[in-house]
Amino acid sequence: MPAKLYALGAIMQLNSAKPKQPFFFIKPPSSILTPGAGPVVRPRGVDLHYEVELALIIGKQVKDLEPTDEKGAMDAIESYAMSIDMTARNVQNEAKKKGLPWSIAKGFDTFLPVSNVIPKSAIPDPHNAEVYLTVNGKSKQLDSTELMLFRIPRILSDISKVMTLEKGDIVLTGTPKGVGSVVPGDVMKAGIKVAGKEIEEGTIEVEVQESTSTYQFKET
Repeated sequence: MPAKLYALGAIMQLNSAKPKQPFFFIKPPSSILTPGAGPVVRPRGVDLHYEVELALIIGKQVKDLEPTDEKGAMDAIESYAMSIDMTARNVQNEAKKKGLPWSIAKGFDTFLPVSNVIPKSAIPDPHNAEVYLTVNGKSKQLDSTELMLFRIPRILSDISKVMTLEKGDIVLTGTPKGVGSVVPGDVMKAGIKVAGKEIEEGTIEVEVQESTSTYQFKET
């Protein structure tokens, strides 16, 4: 069975009030873009945004986890990866405005570039690392994971009380401030540092290209 991809609908830093609980959605496994597999493809008519996120790779079944069970949460993580959660922002905004589902905004093929697997030992404390994203060499996102709105035990708890987490599932933990658009020809680079040292396995470098498909998003 392909892994399920869970992503938070809340980011590390917000200008608005903090939500009372984590809000998450699911991305299709077909959105995964592995290292070297090609460019991120922007569908025609789409305003394409990046969101760098630390990803948790789940190593065992997790069901009904309590938010206070920090050991249980950390034991459930087999390894880590970096990811760029791509969003068709205009598609999402229209769907939200009209009360429509917005899975399409997150679910296009190539909409989740991921790094190589990061060994668990490389990130002793996932709440104390620095994630970053650049576009064409210019810094766009740079912040510490300590700024997560909800810590990992709470994230996994809320998901596991709704949907059982299985071995191989991937959970994206939220993105820092600085989210913005990319266009064809742009090159995104993302990664993670621990104690100021770059984790080589966590580096992502990927170009954006325009889709050659006949599909074009138009307002409904």
